[in-house]
Amino acid sequence: MKLQEFQSKKIFKEHNIPVPDGIAAGNVKTAICNLKKFKKYPLVIKAQVLAGGRGKAGGIKIAKNKKEAEKYIKSILGMNLITHQTSAQGIKVRKILIEECADLLKEYYFGMLIDRSKKDICIIVSSAGGMEIEEIAKEKPEEIIKINIDPNIGLRAFHIFDLIKSLKLTKETQQGFANIIKRLYNLFIAIDASLVEINPFGLLKDNTWLAIDAKILLDDNSLFRHPNLEKLRDVYEEDELERLARIKKVNYVRLDGNIGCMVNGAGLAMCTMDLIKHYGASPANFLDIGGGAKAEQVTEALKIIVKDPKVKGILINIFGGIVRCDEVAKGFVEALKTLKLDLPVVIRLTGTNQDIGINILKEQKIAVFSEMDDALKEIVKKVKL
Repeated sequence: MKLQEFQSKKIFKEHNIPVPDGIAAGNVKTAICNLKKFKKYPLVIKAQVLAGGRGKAGGIKIAKNKKEAEKYIKSILGMNLITHQTSAQGIKVRKILIEECADLLKEYYFGMLIDRSKKDICIIVSSAGGMEIEEIAKEKPEEIIKINIDPNIGLRAFHIFDLIKSLKLTKETQQGFANIIKRLYNLFIAIDASLVEINPFGLLKDNTWLAIDAKILLDDNSLFRHPNLEKLRDVYEEDELERLARIKKVNYVRLDGNIGCMVNGAGLAMCTMDLIKHYGASPANFLDIGGGAKAEQVTEALKIIVKDPKVKGILINIFGGIVRCDEVAKGFVEALKTLKLDLPVVIRLTGTNQDIGINILKEQKIAVFSEMDDALKEIVKKVKL
């Protein structure tokens, strides 16, 4: 789950990580009224959307006076912000963050994330922070410094020393940097984050540090431990079908293809999508109904699939272990009663109560196979007709 910048900064403040003084607002009247709470200009007006590249897209403006601040508030709030990380339609700006403008001496980059390949926590820093960090990573990878931390050992003094040495920090800035890195690590562990990022991580002229921007990604699997953080979810920026699937407790990710997939088991789902590509088509989604799906869940899963207008055909691939093939068959028949399916559907059933399930579907004149290759070839052929 991604948090907005203003939400991330609130959590930073709770962990004594310095951020600029700022106020978020969701409408023009409130935002303009909040301007009187700032004692001086310039101020930064920031669009609050879950996408990078806001500055280049016009979503971040520096106001030199109250008149400019009001102008930028009115232009940014409600705009459709289009960046390299959004769709062609962009994202509607529903909130803005107004902040004091910091007087920076230098910009750095800081990131902390789960390194799944090494099964540890990786800290990434660079003395080339700012909007162009992606380009720096491509063109000058030597300027990106990585330190891996065994979570069983935790962050130690030698880790911080290595970061300070690599960044060539002056003596006057080292202690402040070390204190913030410790707090960021503690925050990362405390909230079960999968990513914490500051870009830019600002060094001020008085040798203190400030998180000019803030990004936090939370591990969805840990949210049951953090109900206060779960409440911060921005449903407006979620994919509509993925949000519906989450409510229905279905594992669904929308993709760009045209064959809707319903599979039981993540491994089988990945294999199914690979084979769809192998046979010359593309999957429209990843959808895992789990190992013990019942008829009701099958119905809900189908309802989600058919809401995607790109779907031109549906493949259901079920290996009956815990889930019974006859339950899946009944679920599909039940779905037919409520859904007006005018799409080709192919089902592969094998495993527990396979013959019963196949007979149920054949009675409804539904294409059903026991071999996966046969089912895949058939749905690709039907979609390409």
